[in-house]
Amino acid sequence: MLNVPTLWTVFVINFLALSLLWGYVLRSYPKFEAARFWAAAPLMAALGAALSLLRGVVDSRLPLVVGGGLLIFACCLIAMGVRRFYGEPVSWRGAALTVGLTCAGLLFFLVVVDDMPIRILIYSVGQSIPIAATVKLLWGREHGRTNPGARLASMVAILMVASHAFRTTCALLHIGGDVSLVTYNGLQAPLILVLGFLSMAWNFGFLLMGIDRLRSEVADLALLDDLTGVGNRRHLLQRLTEECARSGRSGEPFALLVIDLDGFKSINDTHGHAAGDACLQHFTLMAQTRLRAGDMLARTGGDEFCIVLPSSTLREGAMIARRILDVCRADAEACVGNDIPIAVSIGVAQWSADVGNFPDRLVAAADHALYAAKKEGKNRCAVYDPSPPLAPDQGAAEPARKRA
Repeated sequence: MLNVPTLWTVFVINFLALSLLWGYVLRSYPKFEAARFWAAAPLMAALGAALSLLRGVVDSRLPLVVGGGLLIFACCLIAMGVRRFYGEPVSWRGAALTVGLTCAGLLFFLVVVDDMPIRILIYSVGQSIPIAATVKLLWGREHGRTNPGARLASMVAILMVASHAFRTTCALLHIGGDVSLVTYNGLQAPLILVLGFLSMAWNFGFLLMGIDRLRSEVADLALLDDLTGVGNRRHLLQRLTEECARSGRSGEPFALLVIDLDGFKSINDTHGHAAGDACLQHFTLMAQTRLRAGDMLARTGGDEFCIVLPSSTLREGAMIARRILDVCRADAEACVGNDIPIAVSIGVAQWSADVGNFPDRLVAAADHALYAAKKEGKNRCAVYDPSPPLAPDQGAAEPARKRA
């Protein structure tokens, strides 16, 4: 039969190992807030298990109550970590109430009325409350997708609650024999070992959650422009590929705007690159105020930007382009002193069946319109019209251009 000191020594070692693991994760990713709770939880559990080892060694029963309270508090920390992982607020008051009531119950049925099965019941309920509180969050979907680690952690949480319920039932009905402070019967000892194994599996589920989250964040960073925070060229090409495929299936068009800041090189040469960077950031903020939900702004390099307008016609694209021009012109008129006015030229094109699944053709069309806007005096927009001209002598070799 597994004895009490052996079981709790194993728990102390395992919990310390988990604490070191989470401590390393926290040091490597200090902004991963949930890791703070998940690193503190096994440390509290190791301390609680170490205090529980003192049962039968010292006459004072306080270490047993405090050790049990620390183990309950460790579960509360785990639950708070889950809430922070999903951006939910944590309740220290709820944790304090759970731990306080559990310790009070353990102390009463240890000092006033010595009843081991009731103490097992109180301890099991105290641990099950925070464990069960995590299931709903863990079982749900995050941004429309299932996190495999969260699904594992939720299933383990359900098994832990079920194991606590089974252990309590066996203790209350004296199944497997009596239980004392210093010995477990042939059934309780394996159940305690199962709970220890499940706690390890629970933490590994959280570790998988953290890995999945960090991997997603790295993937997102690879699609964002460092300076402006909008999408980069890679993200733009992904989005254009998706929109081309969607339009190819539905036949519904979408529009693309290609934008170039006028005279940006002279801004860098005259005012310095820091001022040029500030202009890019300021233009990004202005442009975003004129976009709709679902529109995508991306910086493709230098002073060049693109805007993807899903489910939009050429006319709607030109309307958005004029809005961006208006806000830039109004901002330029309000410049005083050392303020740097920003002017832009915009080319607008629309997806058609000729573009198909080749986004580079759409980009080339929008670029064609952008060059027309530049040629016609800058600080304006032009649309690409692929239709043939009405009269042959107007230049059949080139598509007609319309200026907005």
